[in-house]
Amino acid sequence: MKNKSYFPLFLTLAVALGIFIGSKLNYSQSSSNMLFNNGNSKEQKIKKLINFIQYDYVDKVNTDSILDGTIRQILSKLDPHSVYIPASDHDAIAESMNGEFVGVGITFRMHQDSLTVINVIKDGPSDKVGIQSGDRILIADKDTLYGKKLKTYYIIKKLKGESNTKVNLQVYRKYKDTLLNFTLKRGKVPIVSVSSSYMLNDSLGYIKINKFAQTTYDEFKTALSTLQKQKMKRLVLDLRGNPGGYLDIATKIIDEFLEDDKLIVFTKNKGGKIDKSFATSKGSFEQGQLYVLIDESSASASEIVAGALQDNDKGIIVGRRSFGKGLVQQEMDLGDGSAVRLTVSRYYTPTGRSIQKPYDSDGEENYFDDHLSRYYSGELTNSDSIKVVDSLKFITPEGKTVYGGGGIVPDVFVSIDTTAYFGSYHIQALGSFVFNYIDTHREAMNKWQVEDFKNNFDADESILKEYLSNFKNQNKISTKSINHIKRYLKSIFAQHLFDDNVFYEILNKNDKMLEKVKEIEQKKIRLLP
Repeated sequence: MKNKSYFPLFLTLAVALGIFIGSKLNYSQSSSNMLFNNGNSKEQKIKKLINFIQYDYVDKVNTDSILDGTIRQILSKLDPHSVYIPASDHDAIAESMNGEFVGVGITFRMHQDSLTVINVIKDGPSDKVGIQSGDRILIADKDTLYGKKLKTYYIIKKLKGESNTKVNLQVYRKYKDTLLNFTLKRGKVPIVSVSSSYMLNDSLGYIKINKFAQTTYDEFKTALSTLQKQKMKRLVLDLRGNPGGYLDIATKIIDEFLEDDKLIVFTKNKGGKIDKSFATSKGSFEQGQLYVLIDESSASASEIVAGALQDNDKGIIVGRRSFGKGLVQQEMDLGDGSAVRLTVSRYYTPTGRSIQKPYDSDGEENYFDDHLSRYYSGELTNSDSIKVVDSLKFITPEGKTVYGGGGIVPDVFVSIDTTAYFGSYHIQALGSFVFNYIDTHREAMNKWQVEDFKNNFDADESILKEYLSNFKNQNKISTKSINHIKRYLKSIFAQHLFDDNVFYEILNKNDKMLEKVKEIEQKKIRLLP
């Protein structure tokens, strides 16, 4: 009965709150005038309702939580990408997209109830004072950080703070069995979005972008310039698993590849206003050959990049059909630290195709789990299973057929590698094994140098055998699967001991999409009529 009694309350608030939200969003002057031409009477109505509930309702009610829930309910009826950001989450999300945060500069995990440093970010505050991977941070400014089953958000709160503020840390260095004290100044720590860049061979470079944050273009330009100095003539741009980010950052990266005045993307709002973005004269890789890797998790800004290049006949798109997000969101402040990201327009590729896949306001779970239906339909293993709509067929300037209606269909299809799929259990097991192994062999592990590690790590496979010994049915694991496990194991060791760049160098060995790129290179395929 109690749940039923709240339903009219939620329904009333849903209607009234829609008016209230409208008063807070950054709409045009015309919509604002339409809203308030009755002397703010509707705004007063919602304020009175909240006051009645807060002061006169028979039971105690947390009006903040009711409002939060109602906002989410309203937005869920619009589209899958219009979302509410509570004040408690806003800063963390903003930091992720700004490309930096203020803190001590470590990644960590709770190990046996101790805050253990996994990696120290190069040139960050912790690195500068000598904190090392494997150190246990016991105390921060007299606050004990071990033995309390502390939540991650609490620990982050203790380590983060204002820039240039001091924090005193007591650290236990396990492999030397000693206590150390450090005083460091919190500072800006980068959140890297270009996670890897290196040369695949003498002339073919590789850059992986994991999201389009505020700093991504600068990171990309640095990586591109470095590879060009190494005589790179052709580039693999890896956007697999990239969920998107800022539209303007994506267009700046596309501009590096397209000639002057080429259309990159255009957006259209409900009023029919069209905004177009064109390439400029700033491009530094307009003549180079380009390959773009995408998969079913490449979304939004990633699809803008792939679609713009495909529609301008620049390079070759390799992989599987992308996610299919063609909606543009704008963040709008609600005045109390919270915000909404509201869909305000659709974007279209240069040929005019919308790649937004269909959505139903009652089927959000199916919308985001679409990769499962693609797997069961055979689309992830067979290109013939990709459904395209003839009425959404478009032709590029050089005569290539492309399709709208749900993601970017690649020029060259590469199926998922089912033998390389371990499931979440194996991924977690590998991570835990690597951490524990390094933690008990810290001095020996610290002696590895990058090139020596790449060539000689676990040459006798003793570490691989130790990992496999944890499984009762290891004799049933296929040779192919064991080879993949060996590769993953080595790459995770590299990530702990060095950085993401070495991690991807090792993980990308025998990668199916990169093998396909090499095949295209050898055959000198040009996928145009």
